[in-house]
Amino acid sequence: MERLQKILAQAGIASRRKSEELILAGKVTVNGEVVTELGTKADPTVDEITVNGRSIAAEKKVYYMFNKPKGVITSVTDPEGRKTVQDYLKGVNERVFPVGRLDYDSEGLLILTNDGELANRLTHPKHHVPKTYLVTVEGVPHGDSLEKFRRGIQLEDGMTQPAEAEYYDIDTDKKQATIRVTIYEGKNRQIRRMFDALSHKVIRLKRIAFGELLIGNLKRGLHRPLSKQELDALQKGSK
Repeated sequence: MERLQKILAQAGIASRRKSEELILAGKVTVNGEVVTELGTKADPTVDEITVNGRSIAAEKKVYYMFNKPKGVITSVTDPEGRKTVQDYLKGVNERVFPVGRLDYDSEGLLILTNDGELANRLTHPKHHVPKTYLVTVEGVPHGDSLEKFRRGIQLEDGMTQPAEAEYYDIDTDKKQATIRVTIYEGKNRQIRRMFDALSHKVIRLKRIAFGELLIGNLKRGLHRPLSKQELDALQKGSK
């Protein structure tokens, strides 16, 4: 028997906090009875649990790596009719969702799963799970500018945590540089705003690693299941 909010989070319905809100709002039933008490326990393998009238039958946990193209929404639906990650998930029968976000103009590694508990651990700031990007910018930042990444950069929503930044490639003809950046938090459009603060516009941003998970040679727009070794490394790195 598990607390109802934990069951909902593990099923990928919402975070535990949001699940508590659903329970308090009377949106959850157990065996046909509306439940509004947060201490309620249930067994998802025996009890019929619904959220907004929809059953949340216990699903096998699945984990995928997806190479998100630029111009795709990191969501399973979009009211504006733009392409979402769901459009690329042929062959995935489970209801999965992205772990964290990559903005519309960014590309690269996304993790997709129906394991809400792992997703919450991977994205929670206290676990400091590293995310690594290749960032191509206009101009060539000075070494002093990259040092600011390591000290933290003041943005409108606060100081960034210490990050790592090093030269990956410099194209003197095009007057641009590619910087390898690793951050340990996830502010909205953080890397773009950090380079904006240094007066360097981002031309291309690609995530190449999430924790110890590397995108490798997975082609743009394709997905594959994580290996047991990759999953074990992710779980270990989020504890």
